[in-house]
Amino acid sequence: MVDTKTPGDKTLSVPTKTLTLKPRVETGTVRQSFSHGRTKQVVVEKRGKRRLGGDAPAGETHAPEPVVAKPAPVVAKAPNRPSAPAAPRAGSGVVLRTLTEDERSARASALADAKVRDIEERRLAEEEAKRRSSKEGIEQAEREAAEARRKAEEERHRLEEEAKRKAELEAKKRFGEAEAKTATTTAPGTTTTTTARPAARPTASAVPPARAPGVAADASDEDEGPRQIRRGPGGAMRPAVPPKTTHKPGPQKERGRLTLVTALDADNVRERSIASFRRRTQRLKGHASNEPKEKIIREVVIPEAINIQELANRMSERAVDVIRLLMKQGAMHKITDVIDADTAQLIAEELGHTVKRVAASDVEEGLFDIVDDSTDTEPRSPVVTVMGHVDHGKTSLLDALRHANVVSGEAGGITQHIGAYQVTSPESGKKITFIDTPGHAAFTAMRARGAKVTDIVILVVAADDGVMPQTIEAINHAKAAKVPMIIAINKIDKPDAKPERVRTELLQHEVQVESFGGDVVDVEVSAKNKTNLDKLLEMIALQAELLDLKTNAERPAEGTVIEARLDRGRGPVATVLVQRGTLRIGDIIVAGAEMGRVRALINDQGMNIDEAGPSVPVEVLGFNGPPEAGDRLAVVENEARARQVTSYRAHQKRENAAASISGMRGSLEQMMSQLKTSGRKEFPLIIKADVQGSLEAILGSLEKLGTDEVAARILHAGVGGISESDVTLAEGFNAAIIGFSVRANKEAAAAAKRNGIEIRYYNIIYDLVDDIKKAMSGLLAPTLRETMLGNAQILEVFNISKVGKVAGCRVTDGTVERGANVRLIRENVVVHEGKLSTLKRFKDEVKEVQSGQECGMAFENYGDMRAGDVIECYRVETIQRSL
Repeated sequence: MVDTKTPGDKTLSVPTKTLTLKPRVETGTVRQSFSHGRTKQVVVEKRGKRRLGGDAPAGETHAPEPVVAKPAPVVAKAPNRPSAPAAPRAGSGVVLRTLTEDERSARASALADAKVRDIEERRLAEEEAKRRSSKEGIEQAEREAAEARRKAEEERHRLEEEAKRKAELEAKKRFGEAEAKTATTTAPGTTTTTTARPAARPTASAVPPARAPGVAADASDEDEGPRQIRRGPGGAMRPAVPPKTTHKPGPQKERGRLTLVTALDADNVRERSIASFRRRTQRLKGHASNEPKEKIIREVVIPEAINIQELANRMSERAVDVIRLLMKQGAMHKITDVIDADTAQLIAEELGHTVKRVAASDVEEGLFDIVDDSTDTEPRSPVVTVMGHVDHGKTSLLDALRHANVVSGEAGGITQHIGAYQVTSPESGKKITFIDTPGHAAFTAMRARGAKVTDIVILVVAADDGVMPQTIEAINHAKAAKVPMIIAINKIDKPDAKPERVRTELLQHEVQVESFGGDVVDVEVSAKNKTNLDKLLEMIALQAELLDLKTNAERPAEGTVIEARLDRGRGPVATVLVQRGTLRIGDIIVAGAEMGRVRALINDQGMNIDEAGPSVPVEVLGFNGPPEAGDRLAVVENEARARQVTSYRAHQKRENAAASISGMRGSLEQMMSQLKTSGRKEFPLIIKADVQGSLEAILGSLEKLGTDEVAARILHAGVGGISESDVTLAEGFNAAIIGFSVRANKEAAAAAKRNGIEIRYYNIIYDLVDDIKKAMSGLLAPTLRETMLGNAQILEVFNISKVGKVAGCRVTDGTVERGANVRLIRENVVVHEGKLSTLKRFKDEVKEVQSGQECGMAFENYGDMRAGDVIECYRVETIQRSL
């Protein structure tokens, strides 16, 4: 039997499927309504008419489907071969056998089909391009047609509204005619008939024409116009039956069930519902929101830094739009991120707004240097600063002019505070304001402040001492301030006074007096004998006339804080020199980072005054805290402005302090200096002084004492008495407390004694600086210095039991002492360094051995000694260093 199955043949099979008939019954559900609000859902069956095959239901016509002609497949011409036998009919389980020639012909036909498909695809691509271009043209035409339809729709709505209004008016007229007819009618049965029909006729006439199929119903007809009802899926639209009105003209009764609600509301006219009114309002708002709004151009105030949310609020824009613009620029941000002013300006200008840039320092604008009107100015008193070297008689000269005795109350006989006084000239009767500055080297900042606020500088030089370092410094301050100088040669009453030598020494510093052909006035005075004081005042008045000093006294006051302190009974007290305007009690003032309201004004005589004019020095009470010496004072209009200014200045002060403490690591030189100072010792101190000027001088002097090995570390420096908090701080850092012209209160003194904290009090800056210098010198590492004692040569080495090796030596020069340091030198090379443990002469222990004598020596913990070695003996001395 021949096997007809070949491996690899495909088997054709027909899938089995059950044939069924669909039922002719269609089912559905219908909800029935009953009285009292009851409902019931029932199932409804719809049986269709049985039809024979090929019959169609009446009324249903099917349009013939369009026949699309399929392209005939192109068959490649096969080579001449004998025709294959016809394949048997495919059936279930029948195996088809293929031949090699068939496979060959199939491949040839597949190749031909591929070429045809390639040609067809190119053709389809060209058709697709044409179709796309035509589609774009059609879409453009559709957009234009849609716009035209929209305009036509709007016009149609307008016409419908007008027709509706006319129909309503006509209905009202007909209702009036119907009421007149009802009055003449006698039969009640005919009354109902005659009134109901005319009522329905005008309502039906108000129905707008039906829309064409495919045109969407407008939403505005929801409440105003009647609805259109469509019958069937493709049927034409017909007007809906108008709803019956609840209000009937005349005495006609409403038909229906008589209930309590209908009986009570029988006479009420049906009005528009609240929900309908709300829907209409919402639609009107929606139409209004769709209208394009005009963009409002705003002036945006942009500070130095601003976050995105705040910037969007100031522009009245959405924060999302701002972030979108930033993303276009390549920056990813959140709504809470802070951006700089330049970026914010770019964004605001991109959105069409105008920009106003502001900075934090703008709060200080308008505080100082407001130009006065020349018509409102009046002459003012000159401000004269007395400067010179220490102990040249500056304060004594002022005492002679003021007829006072300030010198007797000064500690150590030197001026350590800056003072301001007013003197009345006995000849002209005009007032002159004097500022007394210290002459000590530590008070450079005070002298600089005095030179800044002055009009004239009096340089006091002692005739018996000549030009000294602080005299030269005062000359430099006066030149930097560009103010005229008057040379007062003091102490001419002394026998060794040489005024000519003073004038000659001044020439070395480019100060040429009038007697030497220059333009600098010089006066020989004696404060002790009050000689030529009137001439000095005359020269000051003459110089003031040349300067023509004028100012406006009616404007808000401006001035400079000369000195500030913390008084225990009165609080913060500042000595202020008013330069412009008038300072009055109750004014709100700002000085540096402190603000306040003027509570009291005290002049240089200790008397309370109500106001202080230009060039008047006063003590001001009312600050929140002591301002720093040198701060400028200004009167502001309200407390809000004062808080703005002081908060900005306090912030700047904190930032500067943080930058100085953290140590800026910018350049390589700064990093090297930090490495150099990282290992130095620190002397912790807490300093409290009576006034800001003295505190400033002390801090400057201590800073100059520091070296690369040791430096003073100021933990806290302030004005006022020593408190318990100062003692607690000193305890934590094991620091000393220095009080300059102040004392500790009872509680602070008890706490310091209990905790072992040292508090040292000083009244003279010399003593304070010297003691700190000595204390810091104790932190320096001492210097070690070697002193040669003598040399000895080893003659023989002996090994002694219980002792070890002992060297028999002869001292060649100097002396050898027991316990001294020694070096063992072998062939000019140091072999060992140590100490002598034994020094014997014969059998006795001796302290030293002189030159030329023999002795026995032994080293501590060392025994490798040989004959011929040299022992060098020396002493190490410790020398204490000082700054």
